[in-house]
Amino acid sequence: MRKFEMEHRVGYAETDAMAIVHHSNYIRWFEMGRNDLLRSLGYPYSELERLGIWMPVIGVNCEYKNPSVFDEVVIIRSWVEKLKGASVYLAYEVIGKEDGQVKVTGTSSHGFTDPDLVPMRLKKNFPELYERLASAAK
Repeated sequence: MRKFEMEHRVGYAETDAMAIVHHSNYIRWFEMGRNDLLRSLGYPYSELERLGIWMPVIGVNCEYKNPSVFDEVVIIRSWVEKLKGASVYLAYEVIGKEDGQVKVTGTSSHGFTDPDLVPMRLKKNFPELYERLASAAK
């Protein structure tokens, strides 16, 4: 399976009074990783929306391993864990760039719908996107 990586420097506004990243930011970072993964496959969110493809979140999970701190550079790693007809399951790791320490791991699941939130079968309606996601999952 192909893993996509992007770097992110922890901003002051992402931390709490202890200069540790607030837990809610990791979910945002997962979204940044997901956006980067899709962009790398040639389908940034703006293109998906133009095509009428929405990817509402079905579920999200985050397990905290070690804290990230202000001004630290982290690597957000994202990959396609599983692709089904009308949904996709992604996995994530956030790792400290300098120390290699795993900060969090997590997953998210998303349905494929039209703008009215009617589920769609991606393989039937958008076979090229389906194949790109499928090849990334191998």
